[in-house]
Amino acid sequence: MDEVKRRIEFLREEIHRHNRLYYLEQSPEVSDAEYDRLFQELKDLEGSHPELIATDSPTQRVGAEPQEKFASVEHVVPMLSLDNGFAEEDVIEFESRIKRFLKTEEKINYMVEPKIDGVAVELIYESGELKQASTRGNGYVGEDITRNIRTILTVPYTLTERPETPFPDRLEVRGEVYMQLDEFAGLNQERESKGLPVFANPRNVASGSLRQLDARVTATRRLTIFCYAVARPEALGVKTQYELFKYLRLWGLRANPDAAVCESIPDVLAFYRDLDQRRHELAYEVDGLVIKVNPISLQTRLGATTRNPRWALAFKFAPAQEFTVVRSIEVQVGRTGALTPVAIMAPVQVGGVTVQRATLHNEDEVKRKDVRVGDTVLLQRAGDVIPEVVEVVKERRPETAVPFSMPLNCPVCDSEVVRLPDESAHRCPNATCPAQTKGHIIHFMSKNALDIAGGPKLVDLLVDRGLINDPSDLFFLQPEELSSLPHMGEKSAANFLESLEDSKDTTLVRFIYGLGIRHVGVHLARVLAERFGVFEALLEAVAEELEEIGEVGPKCAGSIISFVNNPRNRDLLNRLTSPEIGLILKAPARRTGETPLADKTVVLTGGLTRMTREEARVRIQSAGGRVAGSVSKNTDLVVVGENPGKKLQKAGELGLEVISEEEFLAMLKE
Repeated sequence: MDEVKRRIEFLREEIHRHNRLYYLEQSPEVSDAEYDRLFQELKDLEGSHPELIATDSPTQRVGAEPQEKFASVEHVVPMLSLDNGFAEEDVIEFESRIKRFLKTEEKINYMVEPKIDGVAVELIYESGELKQASTRGNGYVGEDITRNIRTILTVPYTLTERPETPFPDRLEVRGEVYMQLDEFAGLNQERESKGLPVFANPRNVASGSLRQLDARVTATRRLTIFCYAVARPEALGVKTQYELFKYLRLWGLRANPDAAVCESIPDVLAFYRDLDQRRHELAYEVDGLVIKVNPISLQTRLGATTRNPRWALAFKFAPAQEFTVVRSIEVQVGRTGALTPVAIMAPVQVGGVTVQRATLHNEDEVKRKDVRVGDTVLLQRAGDVIPEVVEVVKERRPETAVPFSMPLNCPVCDSEVVRLPDESAHRCPNATCPAQTKGHIIHFMSKNALDIAGGPKLVDLLVDRGLINDPSDLFFLQPEELSSLPHMGEKSAANFLESLEDSKDTTLVRFIYGLGIRHVGVHLARVLAERFGVFEALLEAVAEELEEIGEVGPKCAGSIISFVNNPRNRDLLNRLTSPEIGLILKAPARRTGETPLADKTVVLTGGLTRMTREEARVRIQSAGGRVAGSVSKNTDLVVVGENPGKKLQKAGELGLEVISEEEFLAMLKE
């Protein structure tokens, strides 16, 4: 038995080594036939001795048994999306913004890499072992896809130890999973031969494969990965983004070999033009160039907005465009009552995807482009994703085409439509409009909200039959009411009721987001939950208190106050939080003890000499603190610079802790 065990361990190490040589170093030592012989020997030995099978064995890439659903995974450091640029002027302005922020005219160099058209994921390694993998999700919470990621041959189970570049106890790696073009062509050819529908593009395959509940399906799709970042790179001691790529490769992680350092923006633009010319020669699909400030120290100083890192830009290639004909313009009513005109067009392939609908946004946009039924239009997918009407081909306009105008009455409930002076949207003012009711309930049930099984069709049936009128009614549905619906038998009804019951144990973040308050997305819901801790405190908040939160402006604060003070909404909130329903709203885990500023509300007053006000804000937030614009009883710390104003006086009146800029810098170092 000892001899068998030693042979199995040898074969595993040897196969892992050959995988690294083939996928990472492009220098295979053995033929495919020899590799297959080693793999088959290992498979046979493990088959004869199942007690010796290890989870990190190369044979275990075939995938595990199906699971019922994906668990949620919170990203410790958010996975933000990149800001986009579509013209060279956008790239030039990108550098100008950076220099204005840093208050410098010094030369900055950049690392550039092809922007893979794939799916962003996070890999968590603990002590060098792959422990968890998740999708990007909304940037703050993703889905646990560990079992699917483990089927990808280019994702190492164990990092390679290098004394000169030790990896930390916990490493959070970000990467892009994709399918190579030859694999995609082969997959579609195989499906076509079996009479199955073919896939539209490699990205759809990658996305769908990673979200398979049965990992064995994922294993049949030959996906691969390029890793491009880690959370908190400054903690690794690397000086540049390009050096980080070297570390990733040394640890056994794939990083794009086409990445390069450009010493100036003109060099970046030259690289972009060259990549645009040769992108069809690459083994994978790319939709642009990612530009990153190369020095990690500058990345840290630049920080990020709530959506994007300031130090990176996705410079997109010109989108694919096609001509088609507008067959009709429909007006849809959303959950906020906004009326949105949508062009219904003759189906057309744009960038590998069939498109037949495109939003026209609002009446002003329709008039600006003068889109009419019967028009031939130039269509593109904005950012290679969202269908967009670029322009009308006026020369092909039929004589019968007439200008579009918004309906005077709601197409759903027939209420008279209104348009407020400061808004571009027309709205249905009827809060009981079925379209708004359905939209609110669908939003409340959505994945980032209470994550209740069921979709728009089920909500349509429930509302149309008078079974529910608002989200709270969901929790009082009876089995016999559900099982009587079309295509909803006893088992489906039981599953839906089980999903409702599971959704009661939720978080305050999900609940706030699920309410559908205007201007409050997932991130702001998290900010509010962290600030107030319990929902009752948010209900009692006043506008001034809300505006003290750095990311809440007057418009957003007004929207929150208006929502919670509306009598209809207050009745709904009372029902949702009642003991009869029994929702459990867990507050976000609060960070404690990490830094002297963790969970502290800080106010800055006076001029800072060692950094800009924006840099200070970024540093405070990075240390787990919050920045408020005014002093109140909720302020924990006031940082005083030169020529402080009335904030210092008010801090004294309230007996708050006041520190100098030097003390503040010392605190940041801690």
